[in-house]
Amino acid sequence: MRLRIFTEPQQGGTYDDILAVAQATESLGFDAFFRSDHYLAMGDASGLPGPTDAWTTLAGLARETRRIRLGTLVSSVTFRPPGILAIQAAQVDQMSGGRVELGLGTGWFEREHLAYGIPFPRKRFGMLEEQLEIVTGLWATPVGQSYSFAGEHYRLVDSPALPKPVQARVPVIVGGGGPQRTPALAARFGTEFNLPFPEFADIPGKFAGVRAACTAIGRDPHELVYSAALIAVAGRDEAEFARRAAAVGREPAELRQHGVAGTASEIVDRLGALAADGVECVYLQIMDLSDLDHLDFIAREVVPQLD
Repeated sequence: MRLRIFTEPQQGGTYDDILAVAQATESLGFDAFFRSDHYLAMGDASGLPGPTDAWTTLAGLARETRRIRLGTLVSSVTFRPPGILAIQAAQVDQMSGGRVELGLGTGWFEREHLAYGIPFPRKRFGMLEEQLEIVTGLWATPVGQSYSFAGEHYRLVDSPALPKPVQARVPVIVGGGGPQRTPALAARFGTEFNLPFPEFADIPGKFAGVRAACTAIGRDPHELVYSAALIAVAGRDEAEFARRAAAVGREPAELRQHGVAGTASEIVDRLGALAADGVECVYLQIMDLSDLDHLDFIAREVVPQLD
């Protein structure tokens, strides 16, 4: 099982804070560093000193890391036109030497749109479908040829479809819990299907829905990676675990019920159960960007027990 570090910088954090976590992610041997794509803090968090843009951040990290994969979980279709997103992601892929992955979703947090003057259409699933088709279409168009698209939400005319990513196929992550439309999009466009913060009992059924959607269009379901994003809070003993839970405003019992949480042995057991349900990759949501010892503990006490 691959473990990836997933952060929520809109809750509060500078670029330097994010960089420190990304470099720790790399030095400790984790597979990838991902971040959310939000412009406003949620809940009681202050969000200070203010939001950082996801793709600007990844561009910086592309030059300050060497090995780890870099991506968004997930970018909102409301934030960027698909042509611009394709350019941004391709450029960051070039800057990183081919380490970018793109998670794309409909967006859901209306307040951040109101706060920064970003349109928030009531119906956005069609936008997601068209953006996935456009971004992947632009990247797949051979150099020297043009790309055009006419849809309900977007129109591209004779685009040169440049620049190209370094990777022949940038991994595209499609996620969500919908029973039909989301699995269909994952089957058509995704290289990975992600369940964000699922109920554990729901995971096998959700994955089965995606496999069925693949089969329905003649795609091998094994071509996709099946992943989940879950909050992670760990401690060497109950006292340390409780301290870290309090630091992110969560109750230990609730974390154990819904996350990858507890002592090292509890986390190993949870990851084992997830693997048995078909989860191949886990995005560990790390909420306290200042606690690098947390990452070190997971790398030293959890990861070696997964082999």
